Amino acid sequence: MKNLFFNVASLIAFSLTVNAQSTKSFTVTGKVNKATPGSYVYLETNSQPTHKLDSTKLAAGNTFTINGKVADGGEVFVLNVGGGQKMALLVEGGETLNVVADGYRMDAKTGQTGQATVTGSKNMEYYNKLNTLRTDMETKVAVWNKQVAAATEKKDNKRISQIEQEYQVAEQDVVNKVKAMLPEMGTSLASLFALNFINIDTDFATYESLAQRFEKENPSSPHAKSLIGRVARIKGVSVGAPAPEIALNDTTGTPIPLSSLRGKYVLIDFWASWCGPCRAENPNVVRMYNKFKDKGFAIYSVSLDQAKANWTKAIRNDNLTWTHVSDLKFWQSAAAQQYGVQAIPATFLLDKDGKIIAKNLRGDALEQKLEEIMKGGQ
Repeated sequence: MKNLFFNVASLIAFSLTVNAQSTKSFTVTGKVNKATPGSYVYLETNSQPTHKLDSTKLAAGNTFTINGKVADGGEVFVLNVGGGQKMALLVEGGETLNVVADGYRMDAKTGQTGQATVTGSKNMEYYNKLNTLRTDMETKVAVWNKQVAAATEKKDNKRISQIEQEYQVAEQDVVNKVKAMLPEMGTSLASLFALNFINIDTDFATYESLAQRFEKENPSSPHAKSLIGRVARIKGVSVGAPAPEIALNDTTGTPIPLSSLRGKYVLIDFWASWCGPCRAENPNVVRMYNKFKDKGFAIYSVSLDQAKANWTKAIRNDNLTWTHVSDLKFWQSAAAQQYGVQAIPATFLLDKDGKIIAKNLRGDALEQKLEEIMKGGQ
């Protein structure tokens, strides 16, 4: 039984590093209810690792004011207060945001998590609504996970199936609520954050609609350009489209074009040695390869590794005896970017002519599709 989870990024799933000349000012004021005397409030970047942009010492009454500048198109910042309590600030310029925070991540005595509210803009209003949907879902999932564990111990498959159905219904309810909010969000940072709740593979139309709206109403935003570019890349690798060429090096440094496998059914498999779910899926992929390789099935694995030694060791340890390529550039992999890969494992199944006929098939679904196309001679 898989562990149920709600796959939503903690802050925002698009790059916010903007090299723009034009900037706007913004102000953050607030109060930290329980802060150590002399504590500071830090304005930080939303990146890993974070970088401190500015700081201010708490004044009398644990109040503070901190000013900043934001590039055109807006940005997500992180406000770090008191004992390390952090919160996201969605800023587009001209705002005065007000923060009320407890000032701690968790109370050592009570075990309670520190609370914080940020008001003062539509972006933060929408972000708060979205964040509430996320945390409510996480609370439900925590309960379901315990119930799954108990049902698994009792071998109660019926109850496990019921929980999975409850999860799917609740997840779809969240998605529907988010989609209902998108029109009123317009072309804001909050609308981009909202996309974290929506799967681009199963609801591409929502992404494309928002990208078109940005292109019409707010095309100068760097984030609009990022979204529009991503949608274009995904559209280029949609089912029915010809698979873009890939010609990365194999483990010996020899370029191996994807097109060299033309005439076979090909599974393009994006993975990495450091990816737990990828390694967990590998035994199934090996089984599929051994079952269908003599019927014209091939695999073209693209690794998002950085270290060649880790990549080649994983190939050996997992007995992956097919074509492997990589430019060892991690998420900056040219092939991954070309195919719009945002998470791994990610797969694309091609027909003998190199057209995409399915995406992200794993486990039984992959086997069923292969059985289908082998039998039908698609």
